[in-house]
Amino acid sequence: MLFGKKSVCRDEKTMIPWELLDRALVPGDGGELRLCRRGKEFSIRIDGQELMNSSAHGSEDALAELACTRVRSRSGARVLVGGLGMGYTLAATLRLLGEGGRVVVAELVPAVVAWNRGPLGVLAGHPLQDDRVTVREVDVAEILQSEQQAYDAILLDVDNGPDGLSRKANDWLYSGAGLKAAFSALRPEGILAVWSADPDRAFTRRLRAAGFGVEIVQARSRGPRKGGHHTIWLASRTS
Repeated sequence: MLFGKKSVCRDEKTMIPWELLDRALVPGDGGELRLCRRGKEFSIRIDGQELMNSSAHGSEDALAELACTRVRSRSGARVLVGGLGMGYTLAATLRLLGEGGRVVVAELVPAVVAWNRGPLGVLAGHPLQDDRVTVREVDVAEILQSEQQAYDAILLDVDNGPDGLSRKANDWLYSGAGLKAAFSALRPEGILAVWSADPDRAFTRRLRAAGFGVEIVQARSRGPRKGGHHTIWLASRTS
C-alpha cells in the first residue's frame, strides 16, 4: 500500500496535481486502478480515465434508492451489491433497509475493500462497519451463477455499465447469459438495478429478452439537479 506516500496523479483536463494514495491491479488483465486525493476530494481511475469521484455520487445513491424503496417493506430483505466503489451505493442501501435486512457486497479487487476500510471510509459513513453487511472479495458473476432466488434486489455498478472500461470479463454480466443468471438469483417480484454512464438500447432489449419488465431512469451525477446524466435500468422479475 502507498497510503501516506506522496506521489502524483494528473488530471488530464486541467493538469492539476493530485496525491497518489495507492494502486492496484484488476484481476484478469483489467488494468491498474489508482486511488488519488486532492484535499477532501477522492478519485479512482483506471489507465488514465476516471471511474468515480467522491464529489459526484448522486446517481450511485439513486441506484440504491430506486431499487430498495421497492423491497424495503419485505421482512428480512436481502440485497446483493455488485461493485463497492467508494461505498455510496452500499450506504444508501443500508439507510433504506430495516434492521432485519442483509446486504452482500461483491468486490473483485481486494484493494478497493481496503480503501473503503481506510481513507475512503469516512466519505459514506463507514458502511462496511454495519453488522448487516457481508463482504465477498469475488466476481459478482460467481454469486449470480451459484445462488437461486436468493435476493430481493441486485444492484450492479460494475465497470462503466454495459460498455465497460476495465475488464473484458465484465461483459458477461450484461450479456443474455448474465441477465438470465441475475433473473434466477432474484426472488419473485425482485428487482435488478443496473448503473451505466450512458444509455444502451441493445442492453434494454437484452433485459426484456431475459424476461424482465424494464423501466429506464436518468439520474444526475451530483444530485437531483446537478451534474451529468447517467442511466439506471430497473428490471423487475414478475414471476
